[in-house]
Amino acid sequence: MELAKSRYQPWIGSGVIDTIFILSPPFLALLVVSLFPAQFKNSGNMPVAYWVILIVMIDVAHVYGTLFRTYFNPDEFRKKHPLFIAIPVFCYIAGVLLYSMGGIIFWRALAYLAVFHFVRQQYGFMRIYSRRDVQIKLFKYIDTFAIYTATIYPLLYWHFTGTHKNFNWFVDGDFVLSRSGLVLSVGNYIYCTIIVLYIIKECWLCITTRRFNIPKNLVVAGTFLSWYFGIIYYNGDMAFTTLNVVSHGIPYMALVWINERKRYNTTNEKKTTLLRLTFSKYGGVICFVGLLVFFAYTEEGLWDGLVWKEHTGVFRPFASLPAISTNIFLALLVPFLALPQSTHYVLDGFIWRVKKEIVG
Repeated sequence: MELAKSRYQPWIGSGVIDTIFILSPPFLALLVVSLFPAQFKNSGNMPVAYWVILIVMIDVAHVYGTLFRTYFNPDEFRKKHPLFIAIPVFCYIAGVLLYSMGGIIFWRALAYLAVFHFVRQQYGFMRIYSRRDVQIKLFKYIDTFAIYTATIYPLLYWHFTGTHKNFNWFVDGDFVLSRSGLVLSVGNYIYCTIIVLYIIKECWLCITTRRFNIPKNLVVAGTFLSWYFGIIYYNGDMAFTTLNVVSHGIPYMALVWINERKRYNTTNEKKTTLLRLTFSKYGGVICFVGLLVFFAYTEEGLWDGLVWKEHTGVFRPFASLPAISTNIFLALLVPFLALPQSTHYVLDGFIWRVKKEIVG
């Protein structure tokens, strides 16, 4: 029975690294939330220290991981610089136009773009980990339906229950909410049906091929659990943010580091000092994460100093910056500060096609 032989399992890096940094985050996040239900359930408050860890050190930091696959890689930038330049220019112009129409319109567009990105990341991991599965078209459809159902049904629940949530994606009112029992009933039926079909399919594969794809099934299970409990079961900002950010941000940073380190060691591409510091040894992960956190702290400091003024104690170097309140200046400033996020969301649709350097 080849249930767990590493030569079969389609790891990206290795069994240990993938399990710790890509596969386990949603389960560990759910464990933390379930151990402290009073703090996480129906709570709209988040301690500042916890906010710094989740938002600054994971959520915002992971966005800058894209730099190592694009702008920090001289060979990649040389080959694709028209795309890498055009996307941020397009995102900024679109952002200014949207914000000029109303702040909530800008945040709403960015929120739905972020949702699409989060959903697609789970699909991407599922596809990478299913590359050695039996290539039966029906089974590929079931896998695809499963990962999209795991993410879209909780979003439908969020949108159509018509009840207040103690959390949002970016700002209050960024999602268009309504009430529809019919949508929820149909969605619930599809949700349960897909789960049953997926389990039957995996049991059949396990019996007939005597193999069980551990990482793919952990990705699917982790997606179902983190999105269900983060959005449907718990109605708390801490619970949603913990499950959402940890399940998305840590695996993304791990994917970038694993892939770019493999690329550094197996290609003859130009190796800059930054790439040598980051990928030449396993200790380079400290440099990698440290640089991402530095960028994230700087960005959030600018947000806090110029716009929010909510965590001046955390961002003291930026506390003396003037708060911008004029609409015309905000229309120019906010899309600029959000540019790392919007560029990350759009650019990732182009740079994460399954390639040999990713899947090995």
